[in-house]
Amino acid sequence: MAIFPFEISAAEGAARTGRLGTPRGDIRTPAFMPVGTAGTVKALYMDQVASAGADIILGNTYHLMLRPGAERVKKLGGLHAFAKWSGPMLTDSGGFQVWSLAQLRKMDADGVTFQSHIDGSTHRLTPARSIEIQADLLGADISMQLDECTNFPCTAQEAERSLELSLSWGQRSLEAFGDRKVQTLFGIVQGSNFPALRERSAKGVIAQGFGGIALGGLAVGEGHQKMCDTIDFTVPHLPAHLPRYVMGVGKPIDLVESVARGIDMFDCVLPTRSGRHGQAWTWDGPVNVTNAKFAEDLSPLDSAVDCPASRDFSRAYLHHLFKAGEYLGPMVLSWHNTAFFQALMAEIRAAIAEGRFEALRARLSSAWAGTRSAPKEGPEA
Repeated sequence: MAIFPFEISAAEGAARTGRLGTPRGDIRTPAFMPVGTAGTVKALYMDQVASAGADIILGNTYHLMLRPGAERVKKLGGLHAFAKWSGPMLTDSGGFQVWSLAQLRKMDADGVTFQSHIDGSTHRLTPARSIEIQADLLGADISMQLDECTNFPCTAQEAERSLELSLSWGQRSLEAFGDRKVQTLFGIVQGSNFPALRERSAKGVIAQGFGGIALGGLAVGEGHQKMCDTIDFTVPHLPAHLPRYVMGVGKPIDLVESVARGIDMFDCVLPTRSGRHGQAWTWDGPVNVTNAKFAEDLSPLDSAVDCPASRDFSRAYLHHLFKAGEYLGPMVLSWHNTAFFQALMAEIRAAIAEGRFEALRARLSSAWAGTRSAPKEGPEA
């Protein structure tokens, strides 16, 4: 298995910036990966995603295996060609979507059998099948081991069982991945919000020899502070020379606080999901353009973001588009939010390199104080 070169060029406290090299190009870290759920970052052309500053995108194993089918994607040239994205691509394993979307799941030591949320058809996902879909059929540059996402909240016994299953599946994922020269595989640390279990899982994943380490089981309803606490007691057990990836995170304040704790990579559907519902993220906090106060506001969304969507459309016009149900509204806001998240990561990288990250963190924490995620009630909420 290829271990992609990862170079840290500067650090401030635990925050660090650098580059992860791949055969398709370098990934500047900390990096935010736009999510291409079904082979598309919703409402955007891929050249818009690239021009916004994204070095890498994420592809979704579960959705693509169900529709149009992973074998069909392979027949049509692989996911890079199919989606018209030439840069690096990471794919998730499908485990999270099986946990969150699939129907009638039946888990066993060898994998999971589930029914599609689309048409009720039955499917089987094992570590070997997940790797086949990601690396062989979709052609991901970075694949993820198959793991089981733990409910939140859960008991220590449930978290322990889940992490042991994930460790077993991680080893089988590595065996299926084999010796690939231009692709790599990341392992996933589980253990819910139990420090001893996170430590145990981290040590097990590291011993298996992956090309990067992800923290799973976050952004599942635990809230901002518990997320930060979990990162706090997990990162000290992770090696400094491998990239660290928090999966499914998140809001801008979550990104800043995770970077402050030593995280290098992120993904989340939030930029485009917010955009489709009229919410724009800005340096001063979120803006809901459907609010009546913007009906005659000729100011741009955020002139500090170097993107046509951010500077060339007035808030009044966008308010009108959403009130009129025009497709252009969600398209423009999704474009702006994607550009804003990339601008945020670029500013974080520059701040770390110039030794002013803590000042940036304090300023953004004040501007976004009200946007921290609150805990949700129950594991399925």
